[in-house]
Amino acid sequence: MSSKTKIVVLRMKEIIYTAIFLGLGILLVLLLFIMFRPSKDAPAASDQVLYTPGVYSAAIRLGSQEVNVEVAVDTDRITSVTLVPLSDSVATMYPLVQPSFQNLADQVCSLQSVENLTYPEESRYTSQTLIQAIRQALEKAAPPREHR
Repeated sequence: MSSKTKIVVLRMKEIIYTAIFLGLGILLVLLLFIMFRPSKDAPAASDQVLYTPGVYSAAIRLGSQEVNVEVAVDTDRITSVTLVPLSDSVATMYPLVQPSFQNLADQVCSLQSVENLTYPEESRYTSQTLIQAIRQALEKAAPPREHR
């Protein structure tokens, strides 16, 4: 009976290098997995869309003339609110329109909402009419909802 015993000689340096490269490989795979997985706390892109970008208008009838309230929006914010066309005759006949509108437009752009706006008591009807027009324009800017 002859047995041939084979002895494998490994050098300690080779074992250490193999263990280090294996550890670095596992660490790299874990880092890539952690970095590129979807985050649970990040909102989906469809949740951030508040408006369809563009300029939307609503009409207000002042006597025999019509004035448009134009609201410019991005996907997530109100960028500007303007009155178009505000002629000199309308400004003369309705002196509270321009200052009331400017006050409301500044508040809407800073608050990003038509809720909780403040206005003077003496121009409450004018302000309420302007707020309603701004609200109508923003309703037009709302993105279409999906049916589920």
